[in-house]
Amino acid sequence: MTRASILPDDEVFADFRRQCLSAENCWQSKYNKNDMQVWIENPPPNSAPKVHKIRCKMTIKDVSAATMYDVIHDGEYRKTWDPNMLDSFDIARLSDNADVGYYSWNCPKPLKNRDVVTLRSWQVKDDEYIIINFSVKHPKYPAQGNLVRAVSMLTGYYIKNTGPNSCTFIYLSQADPKGSLPKWVVNKASQVLAPRVLKSVHKAGQKYPEWKQQNKPNQKPWLHPEQSSLPTMNPAELSIQRADSLENVDETFKKDAQENEDSS
Repeated sequence: MTRASILPDDEVFADFRRQCLSAENCWQSKYNKNDMQVWIENPPPNSAPKVHKIRCKMTIKDVSAATMYDVIHDGEYRKTWDPNMLDSFDIARLSDNADVGYYSWNCPKPLKNRDVVTLRSWQVKDDEYIIINFSVKHPKYPAQGNLVRAVSMLTGYYIKNTGPNSCTFIYLSQADPKGSLPKWVVNKASQVLAPRVLKSVHKAGQKYPEWKQQNKPNQKPWLHPEQSSLPTMNPAELSIQRADSLENVDETFKKDAQENEDSS
């Protein structure tokens, strides 16, 4: 990112694309069935432990890349299909291809629920669609006491057209959920929750064209910036949210019915 702006530049998008398509052996397979794969990144030997990075890939044979791209962008539609969402809304527009927004979600009980404030930016080139986000500090949306403020270092989607009605869909995330989470949560996230969420996204893609036909079919501000009704905000008012500036909540004592199975 340039010093002049917090907004991602072409180099950031190119690096995200590289990570999504990387075949390096630092990625450890955690799940591979039904046209879906999940990996976690192994940190280099002798390096300091770093925040977990996960990559998920779906081979979609019945939904176009353009439709899946719309699904990820469409906040109104997300309210109909995202089972984990507590609240979600766009706060302000930063440029034609960037905004800042809020999202909170349910965590497996008895853990506390999480929220994030992120800067989201997107890029479309030929048959490739990229959406990325990272956590920012917004002066009007500080952390709340009843939720744990998580941190997205870099999270996003790479969607590539493979035919008129098919695509490759990759989700990559390096995020700090904050709190000293027990091992079963990390295992469950990569082996159980990630495939479940991706299946929900795929189903949402299958149903989107019909839903959109009934709900402002021509309203797509992510494709047509002039349609945006969000207030504009100077990106300089935001700063990158560092994980170490947020309180850690110790949740290692929390138990789960699958703890023994997931920790083995």
